[in-house]
Amino acid sequence: MDIAEFVKLSLGRWRSQRSAHHLAFGHFEQVTSIIDIVPLDKDDLEVIKLCKSHEIDPQTVNHPFRMSWEGESDWDEEESFKGTTILVPIPDLDNSQTGRLLRDQGYAETIPSIGNYHITEDGTFVLLTQYERATAEEKIWFVNPNFRLRVSMIKTSEGTGVVTASFSSEIRSLSNNSEN
Repeated sequence: MDIAEFVKLSLGRWRSQRSAHHLAFGHFEQVTSIIDIVPLDKDDLEVIKLCKSHEIDPQTVNHPFRMSWEGESDWDEEESFKGTTILVPIPDLDNSQTGRLLRDQGYAETIPSIGNYHITEDGTFVLLTQYERATAEEKIWFVNPNFRLRVSMIKTSEGTGVVTASFSSEIRSLSNNSEN
């Protein structure tokens, strides 16, 4: 699998169930959410702006996409959360299974970020992102085209201690009904 195949397989609406252990707070959290992943054109203004902010040639872009989410947590049952981010894969010229991933909003910190990705022989997408105060490691793999699993760890900026660990199972919504 290369980045183009991974993005194509990821497109659509996903129902996500996430369990997170916030080790710093000694807290366990259950999160349910809907995740929408839609393709963007290489010449989309947001894609070009993100590339230019990192001094990257927009012509090197491969399959940019937008990910939006809305969900609820049992940590604060009265408040729902939602967000959106632009993601732009920049594959290495000599290897379509490795590269950088630009985000206009990071996972561990809500700032623009650049992570390094690689795709393993078994098709697992691995993303490592260094932030100012933390390091994030995410792994996503497909059990079948409509079921994927994701694990994430937020580590201290030195990468020596785990602050948060989570596991998500995500099922593609096959209905055209937007309420699913």
